[in-house]
Amino acid sequence: MWEPPPSERYVMRHARPPRPANLKIYEAHLGIAGTEERIHTYLDFKDILPRIKRLGYNALQIMAVAEHANASSFGYQVTSFFAPSSRFGTPDELKELVDTAHAYGLTVLMDLVHSHCSSNQVDGIAAMDGTDHCYTHGGHKGKQDQWHASLFDYGKYEVLRFLLSNIRWWIEEYGFDGFRFGGVTSMLYISHGIGKHFGHDYHQYFGMDADTESGTYMMLANYLVKRLLPRSGLTIAEDFSSMPTLCRAVDDGGFGFDYNLSVNIPPMWAKLLQEQPDETWSVSRVVKNLQKRRFKEPCITFAESHDQAKAGARTLASNLMDAEMYAHMSIAGPESMVIERGLALHKMIRLVCMGLGGEGYLNFMGNEFAHPDFVDLPSEANGWSLQNAIRRFDLPQAEDLKYKFFEAFDEAMLALENRFKFMASPRYFCSRKDDSDKVVVFEHGDCLFVFNFHPKRSYTEYRVGHSWNENMRVVLDSDEPCFGGQDRLASAHETSFPPLDGWDSRYHSAEMFLPSRTVQVLVRESLLEGGVTVAWRILQ
Repeated sequence: MWEPPPSERYVMRHARPPRPANLKIYEAHLGIAGTEERIHTYLDFKDILPRIKRLGYNALQIMAVAEHANASSFGYQVTSFFAPSSRFGTPDELKELVDTAHAYGLTVLMDLVHSHCSSNQVDGIAAMDGTDHCYTHGGHKGKQDQWHASLFDYGKYEVLRFLLSNIRWWIEEYGFDGFRFGGVTSMLYISHGIGKHFGHDYHQYFGMDADTESGTYMMLANYLVKRLLPRSGLTIAEDFSSMPTLCRAVDDGGFGFDYNLSVNIPPMWAKLLQEQPDETWSVSRVVKNLQKRRFKEPCITFAESHDQAKAGARTLASNLMDAEMYAHMSIAGPESMVIERGLALHKMIRLVCMGLGGEGYLNFMGNEFAHPDFVDLPSEANGWSLQNAIRRFDLPQAEDLKYKFFEAFDEAMLALENRFKFMASPRYFCSRKDDSDKVVVFEHGDCLFVFNFHPKRSYTEYRVGHSWNENMRVVLDSDEPCFGGQDRLASAHETSFPPLDGWDSRYHSAEMFLPSRTVQVLVRESLLEGGVTVAWRILQ
């Protein structure tokens, strides 16, 4: 029980920031947010907030907030829904963390688990009245064998009251601005989506497998968040099925979420990197998968999240560089073709996801600098070890290591988006996705993105179509030395590209030099007057 005297209770001092139009989320697990082999705390994470702000993120998504007995579950086996996890500190220290994040202008989201509860009967709510159907369904219907969890019965009034009160509690007592609802696919379908392949047939979504009771709960939950926080509240769904109307307003008959997570994107990159040589990549298929989302239903895009960082999975960095990261990340050491390729593609993959994949962006902490190790939380299986329950924030600070190049590009990429806000623009068009040249060209908002994914070929005087009858300037170049690049485009930074005749269904075009495995972003010259000229200069 935590009940300090009124004089010792933390009082919120800072206003909530307004809902970001261009959401850029830093996903974090507080217990591993440090370099020491120990459980880190709410107050420890306060020291990480200036770094998150400096990098350019405007939202913090906190995992494992609600109390959970099994630390290795990443907080997804909740035992006490109204209690902040005591292993990270006191409730007032959580309030202090959220309030400090608000002071930095960060929207704070909670990873909310309302799709199930822990099946623990001693320290959880399962069978709390002696039956197997108090808050949950009884019998086999109340079990999710893949998660070893119990499933809520959303048809019961008291369950709705319990869960909706829980949402209000986290908002009003602890200052959270919104939630990432995990396991939404399991809630949407009586089959929990297991074994189903979702496509264009709407009967898959609205047939007899649809769980109308949990659907009603999600509509109520989203309606409540918007009523309590009309200016700042937002909700994100984790749905693998791409349920139609998931991100339409409740008043329009939708479920009311603001965003869906594009969970299909990380597996695409993993499959590509593990199974296909670079020369055989189909960039048109990559573009198709990145654009595969429903009209006017916003998505959060990401190349990887905590799911790819967990033990047994593989991050983008490990798929690209594997064991080479432990031997050839020194700037002074011998060059490695594996590291050179990994650095180049790591930058390109993250930017193509941000540029083409959705209306918001997410990164799991440490992946911005290609963290070399997976996350393995303490459990009986690993002897309760904390060896891999850390994040090496010291690596990008080391001047002699290449990790700083990964982080520098992440910062410049976010600076570009913060300056031109292309993710919030509904205007985007892909004019070229050439599987032979491995070139992708698209416009998003005021920005022109030009990717050359070819591992060997560089192109001179390559014709690139665009919409603007104006000189174009390079504002981001992945080949810059400050990003670990080869500086093959140095001359292009001080020159502009005059508009030429139309090309690739665009009114105008430019002739450009496209080095292999690089991306350039251009904007029209008039946008650079009276402000920061180019994003890459921020870091010089």
